Amino acid sequence: MSKPRVLILGGTGFIGRNLVQYLVEKDLCSKIRICDKMLPSLAGLSAIQKEQFAKCEFKQINLSRQNTIERAYDDESPFDFVVNLAGETKYSQADAVYQENIIDVTTTTANEAAKRNVKMFVEVSTAQVYDSSNKSKKEESKVKPWTGIAKAKAKAEEELKKINGLNFIVVRPAIVYGPGDLMGITPRMICAAVYKSLSEKMEFLWDKDLKMNTVHVRDVVHAIWHLLNKGKSGSVYNLADESDTTQGSIASCLENIFGIKTGFLGYMKSKAATSMAMKMVAETANDKHLKPWSDLIKAHNITTTPLTPYLDEELLYENPLCVDGSAICETGFKYENPKMTVELLKESLQYHTANGFFPAALL
Repeated sequence: MSKPRVLILGGTGFIGRNLVQYLVEKDLCSKIRICDKMLPSLAGLSAIQKEQFAKCEFKQINLSRQNTIERAYDDESPFDFVVNLAGETKYSQADAVYQENIIDVTTTTANEAAKRNVKMFVEVSTAQVYDSSNKSKKEESKVKPWTGIAKAKAKAEEELKKINGLNFIVVRPAIVYGPGDLMGITPRMICAAVYKSLSEKMEFLWDKDLKMNTVHVRDVVHAIWHLLNKGKSGSVYNLADESDTTQGSIASCLENIFGIKTGFLGYMKSKAATSMAMKMVAETANDKHLKPWSDLIKAHNITTTPLTPYLDEELLYENPLCVDGSAICETGFKYENPKMTVELLKESLQYHTANGFFPAALL
């Protein structure tokens, strides 16, 4: 049986680069094509990933443009599998940005997949589409997205159901972390590095029990491949490890890694602080972190880095992310990183250290 041909949309991003690495290392495909606006040479790939990308075909394409979609799919033979990792990842953007770069991208690329009889199309959504509460969400739980990205992802999921002839699966990961992460746990680690440099205690809004469920990026890419081959069309799967990660468990890891003290404002103080305007709270916090981080990297002769301690206002509200990721295990899948650990978080920082983006002396 011949190996499948795979098209990865948005492949130079965080999850995409790890998916490419997995597929190449395991020699799972007869062909891999990566499509993205970002060139691999500018994406901050690791040395190993650069070698692996060189074994694949890359096309620089803006997938939000209808007239370029066919070029992503055109080849001497049809692609068997398509993985959609493309889309806007920045929070607090205008609705029009999310419409064009999430909803439209998903709709146009999925329609093309149906037209070309792709065997399976995987849409990577987010667990932020669920109603936010401390009750663990299963795949059939109420959908009530609480970020702009999640609202667009939920709409994109609905659009997939309307496409005749499309074989698709939706995955809804919790907070994804691991090598290459910029937006998940990493900003909090950068904040912790700042507090280490300032010799100050790091305090979080709300309390230690606020749910911030996680999943390692290697488990995400393993799950994608597993579902491409064994998933049932029309299915939705959550991806979340067994850690039941909370602010408290993240803070404990940060204390261990950076040798700092952490604390929590608690519900009443946090509510009082945010009752006027969360935007002001976010701006105050970011003002405190951004200048010291800039000074810190300059002191370690780092001239440019994609890493930032910036925390978006949308992520600072009391919105627990609590997800049950066990259903996929009933299909034969197994999480290889079932617990978030200090070692796994350090590995994420070491990835950036090797690229010259994070001071090695802080680890």
